[in-house]
Order: sequence, then C-alpha cells, then structure tokens
Amino acid sequence: MARNVSVSSGPLKYAQAVSVGSHVFQADEPVDVGGGDTGPDPHELLMASLGACASITAQMYAKRKQWNLQSVHIDVAYEQVLAADNAASGVTIGMVDQFEMQISLAGDLSEEQRNRLFEIANRCPIHRMLTSGVKIQSRLSAEAAQAEKSS
Repeated sequence: MARNVSVSSGPLKYAQAVSVGSHVFQADEPVDVGGGDTGPDPHELLMASLGACASITAQMYAKRKQWNLQSVHIDVAYEQVLAADNAASGVTIGMVDQFEMQISLAGDLSEEQRNRLFEIANRCPIHRMLTSGVKIQSRLSAEAAQAEKSS
C-alpha cells in the first residue's frame, strides 16, 4: 500500500513542500508562469511517477523470470492533443491529455522477451490508474474550516 503524501505551501510563491514517508522534496511552477522553478511541476511529477512505475514493473518481471535485463530507460512526454487525433479517448471534440513513453531495454534479451517487457511496462499500476477513469474525493478538513471561521 502506498504511503500518504503531504503537501504544504510555504513562503515562496508557488513552491510546495512534499513529504512522502521520510522523503521530503519541493514541487513548484516554472518561472514563465510565476513560480521559482525550485522543483518539478505537478505534470512533471506525474510523468515521473508513470516512468518510474513502468521501469520498476519491467525490472520486477524480468527478475522474476530470471531474464538478463541490465537496465531500463524511459522518457515521458506530455501534451494536450485534439480529441479527433485520439479516437481511443472516447471524446469527440476538444482536447485530451496524452502521455508518450519511449522505453529502452538494455540486456541480453530475445525479441520475444523485449516485447513482453514492453507489454508489462505498459501495464504498470500507475498506467492502469491513469487509464481507468480515476475518481478523486476531496473534503475540507475541520482544521481548515476552523481557520477560515477565525479570519
């Protein structure tokens, strides 16, 4: 099960302190949109999650199969494209979000093994989550509501 993530704003305009277990890092917006570029922006963090998950999933599978996978390199890009260019989205007008992954597998692997690892990488938990129609439930905490009442 994934650990909870905590995000807090700080003194810098859009910089956010992100805590995941014992790991702490910053997220921010690029300078061209008013941020300080002190960390990856939210889209970049999501792309990193997708790439890391696909890579780890391929590595775990190769290890379990005892295949000679030496390394995985994944480049992830994001853009919004016209819905007409992406018929699989089910949207007929407007824009849809699209990730593009370039997956490189290094090691002494047969073509069949390479194809299977590619298939497995594209079934990682984050990939499945992003393509499943995610639901997000948000609520205002009592602490935040109390702070608003005292203002």
